[in-house]
Amino acid sequence: MPKPIRNSAVSSFAPGRFLLVGGRVAVDFANTVHSVHGPRGALADWPGLIAFLEQVGTISPHRTAELLHMERTDPQAVDALLYKALALRSSLRQGFQAVERGQRLERAVIEPLNELLRVTEGHDELVSEHQEWRLRFIAREERPEWLLAAIARSAAEILAEGPAAPLRKCASAECVLFFYDTSRTGRRRWCSMTACGNRSKVAAFARRHTSRRGE
Repeated sequence: MPKPIRNSAVSSFAPGRFLLVGGRVAVDFANTVHSVHGPRGALADWPGLIAFLEQVGTISPHRTAELLHMERTDPQAVDALLYKALALRSSLRQGFQAVERGQRLERAVIEPLNELLRVTEGHDELVSEHQEWRLRFIAREERPEWLLAAIARSAAEILAEGPAAPLRKCASAECVLFFYDTSRTGRRRWCSMTACGNRSKVAAFARRHTSRRGE
């Protein structure tokens, strides 16, 4: 697991930098090993974590400034929470890989989730999102771990589904992204048609064109 990075020269707060194609907040978080800016833009530092949380709607832009300031006012708390976040991401990727392959989930994958679920008390609440009402978990904010509460709960729901969960890995051998398949046919193959899907189509066209030229 990568070590937390603070005050990195490549760190920059960039809202919207993550490619949210997972269909569930926990899947999108597991996918932050990569970003639309490549590995340099992936989540590895405190500004990256805060950028992700704002992008998925866990925190407001107003709260963002306050949390970014914590890197100066409480660096120990920042390092501790970032370490937990990266450990959680590692566990999620292991767990999602096991679910996608129909394998048994190990306790080592589950425990980081349970730890967060135990300390992040809160309640469910209907919130308005894009002119629709959605049920979301609102965590109590007395401990820093509340920032990871929605991710942990989302992950727990997916892992509880087990092999029945429509969790997939992108069909591209070069892609590391997962997605929760909610498509009508249940046959989604790519993390994104504008990314891997389009590249696959271009490559297939090139192969056909080359083959025809060789006939």
